[in-house]
Amino acid sequence: MPPPKVKHPPLPPPSTDRLQLARQPTSIDADPNLYHSILLSKHQPQPPSPLNLQDDEKPEKTVLYLAYGSNLSIEKFRGDRGIEPLSQVNVYVPALRLTFDLAGIPYLEPCFSGTQYRTATKDYNDAYKTPERYRDVIDEKETADTVEDIDLESGYNNNQGPGNGGYHKDQWHKPLIGVVYEVTLTDYARIIATEGGGNGYVDIVTECFPFPSNKDYSPNDPTPDIPEGKSFMAHTLLSPPKEAYKPNSHLIRPDPSYAQPSARYLKLITDGAEELNFPYDYRAYLASIRPYKVTTSGQKVGEKIAVYVLIPLLQIFLALGQLFADDEGIIPGWLARIFDAMRELMWMVYDVVGVRALGDGERSVDDM
Repeated sequence: MPPPKVKHPPLPPPSTDRLQLARQPTSIDADPNLYHSILLSKHQPQPPSPLNLQDDEKPEKTVLYLAYGSNLSIEKFRGDRGIEPLSQVNVYVPALRLTFDLAGIPYLEPCFSGTQYRTATKDYNDAYKTPERYRDVIDEKETADTVEDIDLESGYNNNQGPGNGGYHKDQWHKPLIGVVYEVTLTDYARIIATEGGGNGYVDIVTECFPFPSNKDYSPNDPTPDIPEGKSFMAHTLLSPPKEAYKPNSHLIRPDPSYAQPSARYLKLITDGAEELNFPYDYRAYLASIRPYKVTTSGQKVGEKIAVYVLIPLLQIFLALGQLFADDEGIIPGWLARIFDAMRELMWMVYDVVGVRALGDGERSVDDM
């Protein structure tokens, strides 16, 4: 009996010439206006050009795209989203950090992952106006995040035992780790469309350092603070708070470090990190993030409201988005504004009524 066929076989790394191209400042991979150029090429009559997706005489141009978070899951990225990459390479990204600060749905999917620019220090109290019910969590964080508590080998904070109130999902102090896919411009546009249709993210260009070659790489080696080797440029999606970039921003809660991701969502990330053979210290950090768990009767009621009321409303908006989206999957501004208003109203009702009547919809009772 022949062995079962692998559903999504591993891809080869980008060619040396392709990576060399991505190091050129004039390359498609270093163009911060790439997506707008694609839109213009679609909506304005133009002579054949490298960005014209309708040009059938030449192979379609490709772009390097950095995936992170739930897009690390091969089944999610290549299966559910139907993306068909041509090559892939694991990378360190020193300019960015993984965050879990994108507001989701209380009691069900409290938060999602994103990226923001990495800084040497973060002052949580000055960066955000923090309500009183979050204050003790932030105070604990500032007490714990000292030089003595940081494991320089693992890159994350060791002070997270159950006795010290030490649940922290922001423990990783080293570069973001992700996978860069070489995709066609058509797939690149599809990625943007499936990540909110241009609503909530900013397409940026960032510097990526490939993992060492297979013979030199071991997942047992600690993730470097400063990666070595020849870097190249790739596109990715940044998730800035509204204060930083209002037109394209996600709703971020008063304390971005408070909410816990769901077990379902975390599994997509941890499975992807294992499939891609990421360093063990990074996988240990991901495994240390505690998922949100419904434990009280009030939280169970909140979960049912989320499943039977909020999710159907969200599905209606998704259907409207597909109905009114343009050819690239970009939803119209008026629909994006309605969706944003509904999302903000949902969390406003939660803050005023839900959390008091049903209990915490962002963090497990055991991790309070």
